[in-house]
Amino acid sequence: MNRKVYRKLIFELSREGRHGHDIPRSGITPDDLGGVSVAPLPGDMMRADTLRLPEVDEPTAVRHYTNMSTNNFGVDTGFYPLGSCTMKYNPKINEEMAAHRCFAGVHPATPVSAAQGALQLYWTLQSALCKIGGMEEFTLNPFAGAQGELTGLMVIRAYHASRGEGDKRRKVIVPDSAHGTNPASAAVCGLEVVEVKSRPDGTVDVNDLAPLLDDTVAAMMMTNPNTLGIFEKDIPRIARMVHDVGALMYYDGANLNPLLGVARPGDMGFDVMHINLHKTFSTPHGGGGPGSGPVGVRKGLEKFLPNPRVIRHLETHQGFPVKEEKRYGIVYDPAALGSVSATLGNFAVQARALAYILTLGSDGLMEAGKLATLNATYIKESLKDCYLLPIDGLSKHEFVFDGLRDKSTGVTTLDVAKRLLDHGYHAPTIYFPLLFHESLMIEPTETESRETLDEFIDVMRDIAREAFEDPETVKTAPHLTPVRRPDDTQAALTPILTYDQLITTN
Repeated sequence: MNRKVYRKLIFELSREGRHGHDIPRSGITPDDLGGVSVAPLPGDMMRADTLRLPEVDEPTAVRHYTNMSTNNFGVDTGFYPLGSCTMKYNPKINEEMAAHRCFAGVHPATPVSAAQGALQLYWTLQSALCKIGGMEEFTLNPFAGAQGELTGLMVIRAYHASRGEGDKRRKVIVPDSAHGTNPASAAVCGLEVVEVKSRPDGTVDVNDLAPLLDDTVAAMMMTNPNTLGIFEKDIPRIARMVHDVGALMYYDGANLNPLLGVARPGDMGFDVMHINLHKTFSTPHGGGGPGSGPVGVRKGLEKFLPNPRVIRHLETHQGFPVKEEKRYGIVYDPAALGSVSATLGNFAVQARALAYILTLGSDGLMEAGKLATLNATYIKESLKDCYLLPIDGLSKHEFVFDGLRDKSTGVTTLDVAKRLLDHGYHAPTIYFPLLFHESLMIEPTETESRETLDEFIDVMRDIAREAFEDPETVKTAPHLTPVRRPDDTQAALTPILTYDQLITTN
């Protein structure tokens, strides 16, 4: 179990006049060493006189930040069953590839002729994603999954505008179980959100969908498996209904993991999709980044993808290949919707993803998808006798409980999540999706072992027992963490970001 330790802030450790050893300047400039000299910051940008900094010696600074790091939770320190976010362990070989000097040193403004290796990586990855997703072409330019959603919807708007229907088709249909980014992206794109209800089994209600479809609909956004972890078995029928009114199907790739190598969104009838590259293909993305949201399109929609686009071609002379060496270039299509990023996306994330895909291969990716489903099913079946399972059916990579089965003690989903922290586990997603009052969404991911899952199951069962025998202990958890129950609302509305704010507030 975790040990509660109070870590002083760096300002509390500060002592006036204390400092680390300062190595005297040698007088040698970068020019003397054949390097590039760097101009000093202008005086009006310096804040040495007004910026209050802590004064500490080197051992204190090193110990402080080392100690603070132990208060952070990550996949390298423990099990992270965060539903719909796929916080899995990422192989370190992928980190090594992303940090390789040949990749890490590439400047965004490097001429195409000098960046052939980087462009080859980009082109190879987008080709692999096309095969995985069943799409004609991908762009890796979007920096995040949410930006990928926005980009995909912009592609859809550009498509309808090219047909003279841009002003008429302003509605996007979104299931009531959708990720919150779906309606948000549609709204940011200037489109109207229309909600379609789910059936008792958690899938889209086709009968509720039918009257919503007409020639004012631009697209329908779906996640498959959906946010409940359930496979939308009526996708072919839904796709036909949407296409029959001239609208397009959009696939939210947040839950692509369990489908890897088994099913492809393009084959299901989706026209546009994004992939959360950082989730499915190996990049740690806690704390808001880094991320990547590649967007793929079916044949006929390629020209609407954002600029620039990476292409492969052969050196030619009078129309005939001169040599077999592959060459890569960048093109700007006048029909494209414009640019969504200043460069070709988050290159380090792309390097990690390609390393992951090439390491696993097609068979390995399929195995990963199957293990994601197996792990989630194993936990669900092991806990459904003490946690309420509102939809008892086949689920894929994640599932949702509706709190404890025995609700007589008043122990809530929040209490269970807080108590998990005392046992060294990150809490699952809680109170989402909004279909259930006490939602507890669990996603173990494919990288967790049987032993880890068994330990987590034992702890979850212990908490359920404890909620009945000693409910106050669970209701007042966590007891062993440096911070217990912060005011989430005030933290969002009036965040305290500096030490001066802290001492003023207190």
